[in-house]
Amino acid sequence: MARGRSGLLRYARNDEVLDLRPLADIAEEYAFLDADDRYRLLIELGRELDEMPAALQTDATLVRGCSASVWVYPTEAGGQLHFLADSNAAITKGIVALVIAAVQNQPAAEVAVMDVAAALEPFDLKNQLSSNRTQGVPNMIALVKEHAARIAASQGR
Repeated sequence: MARGRSGLLRYARNDEVLDLRPLADIAEEYAFLDADDRYRLLIELGRELDEMPAALQTDATLVRGCSASVWVYPTEAGGQLHFLADSNAAITKGIVALVIAAVQNQPAAEVAVMDVAAALEPFDLKNQLSSNRTQGVPNMIALVKEHAARIAASQGR
C-alpha cells in the first residue's frame, strides 16, 4: 500500500497499481450511461475491489439478506477504515463496490454516523436494478456502520 499523487491509497494487484475511485467520480460517470453500460460499469467496479482472501470469506463476514453471497471484512490503519469485500455475483459485487467506495479510507467515527444510503442516492439503485439485486444493500450498509462504530469505540472516539 502506498499513497499516490492524488493522496488516495493505492493498492497493487498482480503488479498493477489501482487507485480507488471516489464515489462522486463514479456517480458522474454513471449519470451519463444507459442501462446496459451501467451494468458494465458495476461489473468493472466489482473487479476493482481489493482481492479478499478466501480465508476471510466465512459465515462471520457474510452479509445476511443478500440474494447472492456477499462478504465484508473491516480493517483499520492509521485511524482510517479499509474494507475488503467480495461477492459470487458480478453485478452484486459492483453494488458492494459502490457501498465500499462511499466509506473506504474514512475515519471510523465519521463512517459510524455517515448517511451511506444518501451517498448512494445518485445511483437510484432501486429503480435501476431489480429488487433481487438491491435487497441486501441496507444490510450491507448496516454492517459497515456497525463495524465502524465498533472500531471508533475501541479508539475512544
